Formats: sequence, C-alpha cells, structure tokens
Amino acid sequence: MTRARRIILFDIDGTLILTGGAGIRAMTRAFQRLFGVADALASVQMGGRSDLWIVKTVFAQHGLESDDGRRAAFIDAYTAELPVALQETEGCVLPGVLDLLTALTQRPVVVGLGTGNFRRSGMIKLAYYGLDRRFSDGGFGDDSEDRSMLLAAGVERLRGAALPEAEVVVVGDTPHDVTAAHAIGAKAVAVATGFSTAEALTAAGAEVTLPDCADLARALAALLD
Repeated sequence: MTRARRIILFDIDGTLILTGGAGIRAMTRAFQRLFGVADALASVQMGGRSDLWIVKTVFAQHGLESDDGRRAAFIDAYTAELPVALQETEGCVLPGVLDLLTALTQRPVVVGLGTGNFRRSGMIKLAYYGLDRRFSDGGFGDDSEDRSMLLAAGVERLRGAALPEAEVVVVGDTPHDVTAAHAIGAKAVAVATGFSTAEALTAAGAEVTLPDCADLARALAALLD
C-alpha cells in the first residue's frame, strides 16, 4: 500500500455541508430537556468553535457544573435529538464537495476530518448526507476545546497512513480554522461557504481562499500544490 504524501483534514459544517441549523436546534432541545434551560445557546458565538467549548461555555453561563458525567449525558441527549433536527431543516452538501472527495481518492493523500463536532454528532451529520464513508478518521470536538489541539489529534491518528514527511492541509470556513491550521504548521485552505467572507478568511492568513469547491481543478490545485 502506497503511503500518502499529504494529509488533508476537512471541517464539516460550512465546509462540507450546511445543515440549516440542525445542530443548534438539537443542542437547544438537549439543554432544555436535561437542564430546563430554554434557548441556551442564544448568546454563544459558535462559528469555528468546538462542541466541547460550546458546551462548557453554556454550562458556565447558566451556572451548571461541567463534569464528565453531565457532559456525557448532554452528548447522549444531543445525538438523540440530532437525527430529528436534520429531518426538520433544509441542508445540503456544498458545491463541488462530492466531486472533490472522489477525485482525492485517486491521489496519494489521506483524507480525514478536523472538526469541532463531537465524533458521534459529526458522523451523524455526515451519514445523513451520505458522506460518512469518505473519511478514515480525524480530530473531533471530543479531543479538545482548543481547535489546534483537535487538529493535532487528527493528524496523529492519520500519520500511520502517510509518509513521515507528509505535509498537512486543513480545509475550513472560518478564521478559527485558519489560525488553528497555522498553529500546527499546516497549510490553510479556506472556503467562503460558511458565515465568513472571502476577505475575512484571506485576512486571517489563509494561503488559498476559494468561493467554494465547484471548480474542481482549482480546488485540487489548492489542496495538492
């Protein structure tokens, strides 16, 4: 088996898919059901943040003790609510993503995830849109509330399939993705398919900023050159 010359980590929300706010809806319901807190995420700026960071922030805002047991119970409740929320909202796979992921299977790369989603919730979202089998592993919100650390965890999990000198590329849609990529010495490829503008992503230091992945040749060049 040929070992990969590049490790590519994709963010999920705003990069691969849009869920129409299903994650927020499911989290809100989980907080209400478990702790009686209504509209718990109303004042939380979540773009580019990990689920663990979001949960700890909401717990702190509402005076809830953030221990392992409560967080585990929340994840159970959240992942139970998420499939229903996905059915209720209108989402999509973003332009060019399917063609790009298919093309990458023919290149000497290993493709994984670098997402703030908890592993379980991230895979539920991807499965709903038929993308769950496209990724071998990665870094998730369970790994750390710090995005750079969860990216580092993803790289470590995928290193065995890559050459020792393999370069790392992180694909994301927020300035947090760009900053975290640089923190682990990775190249940042930004896509303006989330809430951040192309200008903001470029200003954050992305080596390449794309409007989306619809131009396959351009997207491949950004990831492989």
